[in-house]
Order: sequence, then structure tokens, then C-alpha cells
Amino acid sequence: MKFEYSKYSKHVAYEKVEFSFGIFYATKYFLLSELNEGIHVDYDIAGQIVSRFSDYIDKGIKICYISNRINSYSIKPQIWAEFNNEYDTFIASAIVTYTDFSYLNASLEKQFFNKSLKRCKSLDEAIEWVMSLEELNQN
Repeated sequence: MKFEYSKYSKHVAYEKVEFSFGIFYATKYFLLSELNEGIHVDYDIAGQIVSRFSDYIDKGIKICYISNRINSYSIKPQIWAEFNNEYDTFIASAIVTYTDFSYLNASLEKQFFNKSLKRCKSLDEAIEWVMSLEELNQN
């Protein structure tokens, strides 16, 4: 399910940011991505994302990241580790998977992420988990 069609898009204020490689939704609580079919997330794409959301990073705002994997794409898993070493923005992350293969990829990525990363079977599960995090509710 796309974020815009979910019940949460009606209850949580958000900014929609469109890139050539996908759509991001920025809220007070989380940054959610819905990337395009077949792309490969590399340092160039990661750099564009960091540049666009640098105001969160520079201000030290603590949020969560949700990857809503409605499409199949690949990511260089080391990007997680390098991002976490350089920035301390994300409290935790959730990856919404819709196929067994996507779940296996998320399991691999979990090995490179040094904070809590939950693999979810639905967007509802991911958002509810993120919104329940104690660290997020302290902001």
C-alpha cells in the first residue's frame, strides 16, 4: 500500500518530495521512502537524499526511517553503515516487505544497520511500530 492511500496520510502532516528515483514523505515522526522499480540506490542517490533532507540532519532532529518497498529495487548495503557512522538522525528504521525475496534483502541490510531495524509485512505495522517507540515519543 502506498503511503498516500493509507489512513496515516490523513492523520499525520507530511511533505511529499519527489525525486527521479522515487517519492519521500517527511513527517515530524518519520521519513518514508517509496522508491521506483528497478533502481539501484548508490552513493549518488544517497547523496541527493542527504542533501535534500539536510535540515533534519543539521538540526539534529531525531526521527525514524521507513522504507515502503512497494517496488523491487536494490541498495548497496554498506550505505547504511556509512550513513550511521556519519549522521545520527535516525532512531530506528522499518522496512516494509511485500515478497519473500524483499524480506531476505531486508535481513541482509539489517546486518549493516547498528540501530533497531524492524522488518514488517505491512505499512500499518511499520508506522504503528515507529509511533510506539519510546525514543520518538520523548521528542
